[in-house]
Amino acid sequence: MKNQFAALAACLTLGGCAMTLPVRGQAGDGSETFTGSATGYADGAGNLTIKSNKGRSCKGDFVYVTNREGSGTFTCNDGSSGPFTFVSTGMRGTGTGTLGGKPFTFSFG
Repeated sequence: MKNQFAALAACLTLGGCAMTLPVRGQAGDGSETFTGSATGYADGAGNLTIKSNKGRSCKGDFVYVTNREGSGTFTCNDGSSGPFTFVSTGMRGTGTGTLGGKPFTFSFG
């Protein structure tokens, strides 16, 4: 863990680098699960890509609105879309959103 923080600090100091973390999530009713990745860039922007156990894949761009909180919008291959928000505690975080009007939760790190 100490080495991960050192790598992140070096990355942010040098600028222009990115960090990618695994993502796991599920629909609010538990009927669909998601896995994927979140990539954050030193400029505060990033993207989140997930795929469900039912074949749905979604991509979203996000921005940090504070030093710990971010928001974005997903667009999925089945035509559904929706907003999401998250809170990061460094190398980990949690988020919520909607896809096609249905709630989902996710975590990363």
